[in-house]
Amino acid sequence: ALSRGELYTILTNKAAHGGKGSIIAIIKGTDVCTVSSVLLRLSRRRRYQVREITLDMAPNMEQIARSCFPAAKRVTDRFHVQKLAYEAVQEMRVKARWEALDEESTQIAYAKACDRIYHAPVFSNGDTRKQLLARSIYLLYKKESLWTQSQRERADILFKEYPEIKKGYYLAMRLGL
Repeated sequence: ALSRGELYTILTNKAAHGGKGSIIAIIKGTDVCTVSSVLLRLSRRRRYQVREITLDMAPNMEQIARSCFPAAKRVTDRFHVQKLAYEAVQEMRVKARWEALDEESTQIAYAKACDRIYHAPVFSNGDTRKQLLARSIYLLYKKESLWTQSQRERADILFKEYPEIKKGYYLAMRLGL
């Protein structure tokens, strides 16, 4: 509501723990020149006191941090790293689903050529391979402890069939701790 769809660069002081002095600056936009010109108004002494900066992965933020706070260590925001890891797991799932769709299309064409009806194999939970991969989307974003019983069953099958997705899932979840 505050931004009305606009982007702002917000500089905070974690040492203030949300109290007085927590907000150092709120600057409209994320343009390097605009933001840097405001931050460079802080005294050189103050800017060199900054020891660590947490920022997203946008190159403009990296440039602002480097030029305005040269003594500070730059740390990528954990949220953005987690998001990339979750997206990578989903890419693995989607790739496997496309492969399953291609395999099923081949099997259907073969059955048709042999004048037979194709019946997709079904796992113990009632899912076909392509359904398993499509329906696993949400469980791969959730902690294992929050899975429903059906998600737990689906995950057991998914991870048995696709150990690389299992490995990616647990690596991504470790970032969330």
